[in-house]
Amino acid sequence: MDLVSDGLEAPARRRRGVELENALLDAAWAELLDGGYASFTIDAVAHRAGTSRPVVYRRWATKQELLLAAIRHQGQLARPPLPDTGSLRDDVIAMLTLANETRLAVAALLSVRLGSYFEETGTGLADLREIMLGDRVSSMETVVARAVERGEVDPSRLTPRIVTLPFDLFRHHALMTLKPMPLADIEEIVDTIFLPLVVPLDR
Repeated sequence: MDLVSDGLEAPARRRRGVELENALLDAAWAELLDGGYASFTIDAVAHRAGTSRPVVYRRWATKQELLLAAIRHQGQLARPPLPDTGSLRDDVIAMLTLANETRLAVAALLSVRLGSYFEETGTGLADLREIMLGDRVSSMETVVARAVERGEVDPSRLTPRIVTLPFDLFRHHALMTLKPMPLADIEEIVDTIFLPLVVPLDR
């Protein structure tokens, strides 16, 4: 019997396991982007995902836990492939250019949408970055390590702050202006600020 032609709807396929969890996390992310943290609730996420509150609560006890899980999930999904041009300069410029195209809107949006969350928890965007990165090595650490192997970088000159400097300056520009960084500014960060700090002094 054709249920649809007889005016009856076929029962919805029941999602389980990873499929269900991903659907909940995607719904939570969409809810956050649409309404911000102030209107972010378990009920709203469950409704958007087409499920019930108990299904959500079995996985995350509070909306804060769900929020962080959704942000971590997006961080894993949004990681683009690393450039491997054979040049530290070109790798970093390529990474910052890609960030201009893919990360700027999300970073600006989160800074606005999560204002009440930051006030409630005493955290900030730097803490969210750590959550999104998880236990992975950062992109900058990877490209700098490659450059060390090629002899482009003096490892004795490296510190954690220096390694993250290009993206720290990019994020500052993004959050202060809410506009893409011009290519000339990206090249200035790499050529006049970052590379002189890391290349061997005898070059």
